[in-house]
Amino acid sequence: MIKRANGLLLHITSLPSKFGIGDLGPQAYKFIDFLNRSRQSYWQLLPLNPPTCKSNNSPYNCVSAFAGNPLLISPGLLYQYGLLSKEDISEVPTFPDSKVDYRKVKAYKARLFSIAFEKFKKQSTKSDYKKFCLQNKYWLDDYACFEVLSNYFYPRLWCDWPKKFRDSNKKAVKSVKEALRNRIGKQKFLQFIFFRQWFALKRYCNKKGIRIIGDVPIYVAYNSADAWSNPQNFQLSKGKKPAAVSGVPPDLFSKTGQLWNNPLYDWNTLKRNGYEWWLNRIKHNLNLFDLVRIDHFRGLVKYWRIPAGAKNAVNGKWVDGPKDDFLKTLLKHIPHSSIIVEDLGYITPDVREFVRKYKFPGMRVVLFAFGSQFPESPHCPGNYIKNCIAYTGTHDNNTAKGWFTKEANLKTKTNLFSYLGRKVPPSRIHWKLIRLAMSSAANLVIIPVQDILGLDHNARMNHPARKKGNWRWRLKSAQLTKKLSGKILNLTKTYDRI
Repeated sequence: MIKRANGLLLHITSLPSKFGIGDLGPQAYKFIDFLNRSRQSYWQLLPLNPPTCKSNNSPYNCVSAFAGNPLLISPGLLYQYGLLSKEDISEVPTFPDSKVDYRKVKAYKARLFSIAFEKFKKQSTKSDYKKFCLQNKYWLDDYACFEVLSNYFYPRLWCDWPKKFRDSNKKAVKSVKEALRNRIGKQKFLQFIFFRQWFALKRYCNKKGIRIIGDVPIYVAYNSADAWSNPQNFQLSKGKKPAAVSGVPPDLFSKTGQLWNNPLYDWNTLKRNGYEWWLNRIKHNLNLFDLVRIDHFRGLVKYWRIPAGAKNAVNGKWVDGPKDDFLKTLLKHIPHSSIIVEDLGYITPDVREFVRKYKFPGMRVVLFAFGSQFPESPHCPGNYIKNCIAYTGTHDNNTAKGWFTKEANLKTKTNLFSYLGRKVPPSRIHWKLIRLAMSSAANLVIIPVQDILGLDHNARMNHPARKKGNWRWRLKSAQLTKKLSGKILNLTKTYDRI
């Protein structure tokens, strides 16, 4: 990222669609066309992995670090493949157009997927499917088996399954694959379809000169195929339950910290195995995306270890992560230029030094600039370096307008107006913050779509430490107008980001 450029942040689930949730179909292609008309160079996404049942649909707490979320499969494209009829997709429930109703979407798409799978089984030629299964065998077999067993033993977590299944006994797993061959086949089919649709979309995106930034959560869910099939990689008890869990200490988002409850890695075991699981994971993601953002990068330097069973994250402690040994191994196998690090939150000098040492581009957020550290804050646009990615806000923040009207106190607003040289009404504040980011020294600027639309707090994607109501916001198709595209194009030209 040595050239000045712009991009937009929008998750797939937020795209318009008559099927209740954004998907990999026509509206995704229309969004790419919007990016292209606006001369944007990047599209940043949230993780595409399937969330666990108990994660409240968070893409950062997933059943698999490798699988794709079947809910993102486009029914329209399934129709084009001949796997659904016009009648199958003509009777669509009434879905809200501004929010995702996950329960309703899951029930609706489950029916469509069953129909599509039955038609797929009758197809005579399946060479592409067989090739996909062979190439992805290293994760696909375990994932499909785990999904089937999870549904069979629901609502029990895998640690409470019968011992032979809990411990993924080879003989027991083989018997499951034989007895439940059809169910396992369906899981593999859905992954085949997901990746078929994804790679077609990525090719179109790259053809338009747009690079995709993917997101890699540092942790995986406990109730995941990864923890079940590779328990040695995690800090688990003899009963295969977490010995300690992840989170962060008290911060601006929560007085009691954030209790994520992911299992922590056993870095000593991973090191002995040459970090094979992690290398496979990053390579897999770099096959899906042009660049990847490693979420909660500081966890590779020091991570917050919370006793299992704790009610909050207050009584955790900092423990050294794998640091240089892991990163040097990683960078032997992947290009340095493909990594972006999320270095927000409670960042100590040793973490900042680590980021500087490896010259990874970190993140700067305009919304963080005008608080108590102003004007020395590293988030103040005048302090940005070239090797960083500037955002007005991220998926964890309020929208620019929501922040200004609901969160910024009088002192913060005074600092902002002092920096701008004049007062600005709430109706225009988002454009002023966008201009601050674009006019900065940062080589790359990423703006959430909610901010280019000037939406209020109701369009917020996630509120950390809140368990309900997140990940639901959806874009309406009429909102991305030619006039808006022209305005973004003009700013992109003005600040030399084409």
